[in-house]
Amino acid sequence: MKRLKNEAEIKGMADKIPESRAFLSVPEAGMLFGISKRTLYRLVEQGKIPSVNLGTRLVRIDRSVMEGIFGPARNLRQSESVPKKKLYSLEKEDCYTIGEIAEKFQISESSVNTHIRKYSIPTRQIGKYVYAPKSEIDNLYNGNNFI
Repeated sequence: MKRLKNEAEIKGMADKIPESRAFLSVPEAGMLFGISKRTLYRLVEQGKIPSVNLGTRLVRIDRSVMEGIFGPARNLRQSESVPKKKLYSLEKEDCYTIGEIAEKFQISESSVNTHIRKYSIPTRQIGKYVYAPKSEIDNLYNGNNFI
């Protein structure tokens, strides 16, 4: 909930920055390009990002330079239309149990659980069994992405 609230606040503030503005403050640039303020200040201090100092707390960065270094600004308006999560079928016939995964791929059940948490694979518990989608498990272990 906190992350969603923060994203909504950032989106609201980023929407207020006109696209025609050529020079951005460091916090504005951070919001638009998804980079922390401290990182931007450090890059300015190192001379890797040219900036203009208009006075105390008035450091401005050229938007075109930022786009050249980090690519176009994240358009937070477009991200709403793109689904963030994949849809999985969590029906019994489309899933393995943890025990089946451990047996099939010759690893311990605790390792399976660790990989499921690490790679955010959705699970469903029915009774005393925990099910994970076959497609994701096969991709994980057959692709050797878990090491």
